[in-house]
Amino acid sequence: MPHPGRRPVLRSAIAVLLLGCAPLAWAQVQSDWERANEERLKQSQEQVVAPPPLERASLIELELEAASEFRYFVDAASISVGADRIVRYAMVARSPSGAENVSFEGLRCPGDYRIYAVGSADGRWGGRPGEWRPVPRDGRIGQNALSKRYFCPARAAIRTREEGVGALRQGGHPAMLSEQH
Repeated sequence: MPHPGRRPVLRSAIAVLLLGCAPLAWAQVQSDWERANEERLKQSQEQVVAPPPLERASLIELELEAASEFRYFVDAASISVGADRIVRYAMVARSPSGAENVSFEGLRCPGDYRIYAVGSADGRWGGRPGEWRPVPRDGRIGQNALSKRYFCPARAAIRTREEGVGALRQGGHPAMLSEQH
């Protein structure tokens, strides 16, 4: 027959042992799906910045590599560079008839972009952030120009908003323009 005074000590020892093992039980083990979709999970953890109001007075037209029916503009006031090294900006794509598509995007240098929100005619932003996609190789597209000419010198993101605004005003980033000539 067990000694009656040992039961509280035994219970306490078991409780301490279980509490000591609890962090191991709570530690997350990645599933096969989580390992296969690690990049997608990182995207969902990205800090998404709210789009600023579009300032039409600060739109600067992009110079493209190839002739395009569309004209592309970036709102210089909207440019930001996050601690995550993603360059965020508002872009306006204008058709020959004057119709506009407005989007708030992120560029992950040198070659991925993501649309966070789409602008409406009344100035509001809507929609859900899309997936990261490769920048189109088509020289008639705004994202291509931003990646190759303005925001990704030496294949790395610009460091400050001012650097991006300067590149837009000069028709390209100085480091990238010197490579082209």
